[in-house]
Amino acid sequence: MADNQPWAPFVVDPGSSGAESSPTGLLAFLKELDSLQDLLDREKAVVFRDFGVSADEINAVIDLLLPRRLAYVHGNSPRSKVGQNLYTSTEYPPEYTISMHNEMSYAHQWPARLMFFCERAPETGGATPVVDGVRWLESLDAELRAAFAGGVRYTQNLHGGRGLGKSWQDTFETTERGDVEAFLAETGARWEWRPDGGLRVSQVRPSTTRHPRTGAEVWFNQADQWHAAGLGDETAAALYQILPEDELPQAVTFADGSPIPADYVLQIRDRGLAAAVDVDWRTGDLMVIDNVLVGHGRRPFTGPRRILVAMSD
Repeated sequence: MADNQPWAPFVVDPGSSGAESSPTGLLAFLKELDSLQDLLDREKAVVFRDFGVSADEINAVIDLLLPRRLAYVHGNSPRSKVGQNLYTSTEYPPEYTISMHNEMSYAHQWPARLMFFCERAPETGGATPVVDGVRWLESLDAELRAAFAGGVRYTQNLHGGRGLGKSWQDTFETTERGDVEAFLAETGARWEWRPDGGLRVSQVRPSTTRHPRTGAEVWFNQADQWHAAGLGDETAAALYQILPEDELPQAVTFADGSPIPADYVLQIRDRGLAAAVDVDWRTGDLMVIDNVLVGHGRRPFTGPRRILVAMSD
């Protein structure tokens, strides 16, 4: 059970840490830190603020925060790769909210940590909301939690170079079908190559998981993001006019293939956002989150916001 105390990310700045207000000061602080893992287990998310880190200096910081950076293989969000396993944040239009989610919770493996770096703060808005996964789970109606107890089935329809959504080449960062098949063979997923050169992938995953060290049970799936109802009535209706539901770039059902009611999807989306705490960005900020204990999203913004993301096991 979550306690009744308000939760927010833990903030480390020069004043609270006694570190020099510079990238060198942040690096020295991180090198002297007894255990970043213990800090994340306890605080769930940590913001590093007012150290003046620039894009030229970020790699040295990432090496300490995420010593084993992962590639975004099998990721479903549109991103651009800008460095060594360093990516732009999800490239959706700025006027839209991105609902709460744990990165790659639909996959057989997911990153344990995420790091966000604010290379350029937006003019207005653009916060990254973060939500305690225990509180999100407990905010949902008992009826909904029971309905999801058997897990969910995710389906991806990845085109071969032209079409809606992402291509399989971008998704798996390869142009070799054999590499894709070798990857999927280890995941328990089912897949089929389509006559048009595309790829369909289907996999059943649990709706919740337990943190490997704290034992906390958290809401841990992306049903609301993969379901057309999560996009709003007008967008969903427009998509259904183009393609049947099972041919959309991504779709989700209960594990047995039965449909997930739209009101469940909206409850998951809305209560996650309602329970979230906004992290408002300043240029040079960093945030590290435990990707199991904490979900994240994005608020609408104006101006040329640029947040970079890296992941690790």
